[in-house]
Amino acid sequence: MNANQSVFIVAGLFSLGLSGSVLLRQRRSVASWSFSLGMLVFAIESICGCVLIGSTSADAVRRWETIDLFVRSFMPGGWLTFSLVFSRGNQREFLARSRVLLVAVYLLPVVAAFALRGPAVEVEPVVESPSELWIGFGSVASILNGCFLVSSVAILMNVEKTFRAAVGTMQWRIKFLTLGLAVIFGATIYTRSQTLLFSGHQVPLLNVEAAALLIGCSLIALGYFRSGFGEIDVYPSRTVLHTSLTVLLAGGYLFVVGVLAEVVARYGGAGSFRLQSVFVLVAVSLLGVLLLSDRLRQKTQNFISRHFRRPQHDFRRIWGLFTDTIASAVDDRGICAASARSLSSTFNALSVSFWLFDDRHERLVLAASTAQSERAGSLAETSIPIASMENPPLPLLRPFDLERSREPWGDSLRSATAGEFKQGGHRLCVPLVAREHWLGVAILADRVSGIPYTTEELDLLQCIGDQVATALLNAKLTGEIMRGRELEVFRTMSAFFVHDLKNVASTLTLMLQNLPRHFDSAEFREDALRGIGKTVARMNELIRRLGALRDKLEINTSPLNLNDVVEETLATTVLPPTVRVRRQAEPLSSVVGDREQLQSVITNLLLNAADAAGAEGELSVETTARDGWATISVRDNGCGMSADFMRDSLFRPFQSTKKNGLGIGMFQSRMIVEAHHGSIQVTSELGAGTTFRVLLPTEPSRK
Repeated sequence: MNANQSVFIVAGLFSLGLSGSVLLRQRRSVASWSFSLGMLVFAIESICGCVLIGSTSADAVRRWETIDLFVRSFMPGGWLTFSLVFSRGNQREFLARSRVLLVAVYLLPVVAAFALRGPAVEVEPVVESPSELWIGFGSVASILNGCFLVSSVAILMNVEKTFRAAVGTMQWRIKFLTLGLAVIFGATIYTRSQTLLFSGHQVPLLNVEAAALLIGCSLIALGYFRSGFGEIDVYPSRTVLHTSLTVLLAGGYLFVVGVLAEVVARYGGAGSFRLQSVFVLVAVSLLGVLLLSDRLRQKTQNFISRHFRRPQHDFRRIWGLFTDTIASAVDDRGICAASARSLSSTFNALSVSFWLFDDRHERLVLAASTAQSERAGSLAETSIPIASMENPPLPLLRPFDLERSREPWGDSLRSATAGEFKQGGHRLCVPLVAREHWLGVAILADRVSGIPYTTEELDLLQCIGDQVATALLNAKLTGEIMRGRELEVFRTMSAFFVHDLKNVASTLTLMLQNLPRHFDSAEFREDALRGIGKTVARMNELIRRLGALRDKLEINTSPLNLNDVVEETLATTVLPPTVRVRRQAEPLSSVVGDREQLQSVITNLLLNAADAAGAEGELSVETTARDGWATISVRDNGCGMSADFMRDSLFRPFQSTKKNGLGIGMFQSRMIVEAHHGSIQVTSELGAGTTFRVLLPTEPSRK
């Protein structure tokens, strides 16, 4: 066994060990099973590669390369599933959206088993170096390699989504797993693109994959023993795809791979670059670790600040980014979650949590955290009992060291916000106070290297805390206003219903008052029964409309003869018998309207006019047509209305001059008429009477 074969054996054993360790030490889930399957495929691939590079005959190389292609066909299914479910709180959504793709990749081994029966792989000596063997791929093998290339890009893209959606401690937990998979599948993208470009490859190219697997498994094992692969719950946005680093790098690499391949071919072939490829993989892996290092980022910032005399923070940039971050949040938890992410990245604090004060139960409730799961319901269940603090004391008006707090609730906050790192420094508590209202606190813990906060940073934190508190208070007040508006809408709609019901009840009341005097009259009884039937139908229609209420008034239009509508309304509206009604009508063109709603308007005008006219009053009901408008005029000779009342109160809801009035009739009537694209006009004089005119369009062009 030579050194190259040893790399394959070690990488295979490493993969096999990780495959079993995850199932033995971790709660079994879809992510753990798919990870174990993926690592098992890598282990079997390494064994096949070890035998392949040790083979000297063309037939043996062809056979083991075919077996390797078949084993590799299991890779996309397991790893694509893992990349979709690992540490994602909304994994079901992603699985449902990708179900067609998952079914396709899980059927890939079945397709490969049938497709690889033929001569998919050809092996022959290299012309320039007869001691080397060239593995040529036919169309079937090339299609499989294309599937492996595309699936590798998709897997890395999904892993990147999860990593970028995590913040603070959650990102720290999965950093090395992300790097390890990036190295493994990055090498796969390199080797598969080479085989697609040249329809084959030389045997030494497999060393690149073996070395990448060994390096990647080392990084994954480091992350495994560092944080135990404890899954977190993040919710990656769908828009991450548009700025995916994986897509950009893979696209750029595939664009220049032809040029790089030509350079390799001109200077000695792939065999001369074996050692260089391994060194490049190691260097890229170390570079990735350094770029994702929070300590290095902080040291770089301190170096630039110290030697170039820059301010510790760019206040304009931070304030602009922070304002943009919380601007899109619509509720208190959204504001807290956005603020936690912003504070974590700005102050290098890996664990940032927001606790809001619940004054009804006198407790602090966890609203957002960069170090705890975001699974629905888990945050709301975390709370700390605390005494009510309507007027916070002076120490709670500025950020302070939580470790030095001697308040009774200090111990509870310290135990609930325990840091992940022993060298994370003292925890800082930022009060959220707006307009003398104490809304909660923000806790910053696990600061990289445990560096104390400067006076400049404390001032910035106080400004941010005040801004968050103001946003929370505004969200709270906005919610109360919205609830008040909902109640107001409910009152208005209820008042509409009660008002129409009151009109119906008044009709029945007048009928019952006349019943004892005219009961012996057969004609009266017949009219009474007819009136009762129409009244019941009207009540049923009101109930139906109330059940069908939506955001706006419901209008069911049809062609109508307005004179007929007025006559029907006069026949069904019971007015005091002493009130005289004079009716005048002109021939009218057809109008388009809702019969029931228009009858409601006319009934309301008639009853109001009868009330204003008094027992011996007189009403005039006229219908006329002028310039494309049909007009209904209702005139009384009653007490009239003042100009101030008509201007300020007549069409406003809940404003009435009647002792038992609801003040809703004219408001409702105007809404109905305007829904018909018409208008209501009124003229009145105190002591002389009032005239209401309802104008409705008769020409379709006016609508």
